[in-house]
Amino acid sequence: MSSIITFGPKDQAWHYSQSARTYDLSGGAGKKLTMKTTEGPKETTITIAPESTALVIVDMQNFFLDSKCMDHPHGLSAVEPTIKVIEKCRKEGIQIIWLNWGLIDEDMATLPAAVNRGFMSDTLQATTDLRRPWTGLGSDLGEDKGRCLFAGTWNADIYPPLKEQVRPGDLHCAKNRMSGLWSPEQPLWKTLKAEKKNTILFTGVNTDQCVLGTFVDGYNAGWNCVLVDNCCGTTTEGGKEITFHNVATSYGFITDSASLLTAKAG
Repeated sequence: MSSIITFGPKDQAWHYSQSARTYDLSGGAGKKLTMKTTEGPKETTITIAPESTALVIVDMQNFFLDSKCMDHPHGLSAVEPTIKVIEKCRKEGIQIIWLNWGLIDEDMATLPAAVNRGFMSDTLQATTDLRRPWTGLGSDLGEDKGRCLFAGTWNADIYPPLKEQVRPGDLHCAKNRMSGLWSPEQPLWKTLKAEKKNTILFTGVNTDQCVLGTFVDGYNAGWNCVLVDNCCGTTTEGGKEITFHNVATSYGFITDSASLLTAKAG
């Protein structure tokens, strides 16, 4: 009996080797990368095809990472490993995509109340803190920070240490929800389809919110989804652990920067 189990659509099937404990997501590509997973069944590896893979960096923006807006120690700790992963992906030919909040006036008319409420806690609770970032999407954050997560503002810009890593060949996609893949009309959806990318490596903040939201929508739409552990961060207590459990058991795979940096080419 064959130790290879094949499942999924013919044009995007997974092949699992029981003996090697490897999920091959490469679709028979010539160049492949095999890396260890860090959650789920032990000694499991995944094989991807760089040419059909994108590294998506989610919301690493001043609003979330700069101390003028808020404290995000776990997000900041993800910056350095993310830079190393970016360098590795460039070397291997993996497309870099920056996915960021980038609202425009037209978005505000259709923005669901539930989405806006998540960014209004300072207003709803009438807080008096010196920093009040949660006054609503599109609200003026003051001190030249600009309107909250609006395209072209300082607060929506990429956090400087990561902005220094941007190169001309990178792609930029704006989003107007926590998920960047909530509909086929979203720039990220269109970009991934146009670039023929079927596998996504996810990094960014927050692990259990915008990263997970995009991850789950990608999973439901048929992309192969991989979360890079220490290149993500959240401010939610316990958010990382439950997210990792659900990703590893249902939505996709989890690796980390060390495993990605030492991935074996073949």
